[in-house]
Amino acid sequence: MEPKYKRIVLKLSGEALAGPQKFGLNEGVVSMVVDQLVKVHAMGVDIALVIGGGNFWRGRQGTNMDRTVADQMGMLATVMNSLAMMDAIEKKGIPTRVQTALNMISVAEPYVLRKALHHFEKGRIVIMACGTGNPYCSTDTAAAQRACEIDADVLLMAKNVDGIYDSDPTKNPNAKKYDRLNFGDIVNKGLKAMDATAATMCMENNIPVLAFALGEKDSILRAVCGEQMGTLISNG
Repeated sequence: MEPKYKRIVLKLSGEALAGPQKFGLNEGVVSMVVDQLVKVHAMGVDIALVIGGGNFWRGRQGTNMDRTVADQMGMLATVMNSLAMMDAIEKKGIPTRVQTALNMISVAEPYVLRKALHHFEKGRIVIMACGTGNPYCSTDTAAAQRACEIDADVLLMAKNVDGIYDSDPTKNPNAKKYDRLNFGDIVNKGLKAMDATAATMCMENNIPVLAFALGEKDSILRAVCGEQMGTLISNG
């Protein structure tokens, strides 16, 4: 297999890493992801990861907590996931660095674009945590921003479902799956699979987005190699 892309941002949802228990980290899921990243890395692909935090904290969790505080707690949840993923990847012999948009220098580097690019040159995987570092911004937006900053060839969004549908396929058995979409469709059709800010950022910087199911066999590897799967969002 040959990679289609030289540099990728892989966005992983925290919920996907939780597996069936829907909370915390599922060792089997983490191992499955890492095994594929090892293969992608061996192809010479630059890998950046952005991981959500929904397996530990999501929104305000039914409280009347201030939105800014709740979002900051979500950023901390992404750090827990990032450190766990770093540990799992390095156990496979691949040097990995966690960079955070909030300063927490005892556990990770501050996010600095030039340092991230230097890590790629040294063959390291970079995990970018804490979202954008700002409240009211999703980790989708963070993944899109990082993809633009590092000039990624594609933003890969690994989800619990096998693409983007016109309605929730877990609730509507007649939901229609899209194979291809334009970025404008995300807003015009009111699709919730990717937030409008992230879609606009990728549209303006011409970075395609592929949404696919994390749980399918070798899905990350197949996506990097350009196999037709999931839903491709582009300007084309």
